[in-house]
Amino acid sequence: MTASDWSKVARQLRGKPVVLAKFTKNCKPKERKTGIASRKCERCGRFGAHIRQYNINLCRQCFREIATEIGFKKYN
Repeated sequence: MTASDWSKVARQLRGKPVVLAKFTKNCKPKERKTGIASRKCERCGRFGAHIRQYNINLCRQCFREIATEIGFKKYN
């Protein structure tokens, strides 16, 4: 079960607080401290290929799309 699946099921169980409490206790994904799943892109939510330098916190695809708007230049 991925993190997005977990949040979808949690939304469906809002009307049943007892079932929701049991579900969150047993099925909630743990908070990641290290590894690829510890950070995600602020723009699209991807986990991989993350650029953290200069506190950008974007995946490489989003960075390529908005690099010129941020002020980066492409060198050939």
